[in-house]
Amino acid sequence: MKVTALIEDELIQDVMKISGAKNITEALRIVLKDYRSRKLLREYSNSIAAEPLEFNYGAQQIRDLNQK
Repeated sequence: MKVTALIEDELIQDVMKISGAKNITEALRIVLKDYRSRKLLREYSNSIAAEPLEFNYGAQQIRDLNQK
């Protein structure tokens, strides 16, 4: 997809330096993937916090099950 965006030169240069990207397209791709990953991780974390995992077996019970 081709996109036209007005972004400050200083911000683009900082992102390229921090990400190690060779060009603007690569820098934006890196930043957008990172943003998406962080956003999804936050959403998953919130859903787990809202409904925590429950462990029904203790260590010995798991060992016994693995021995069968």
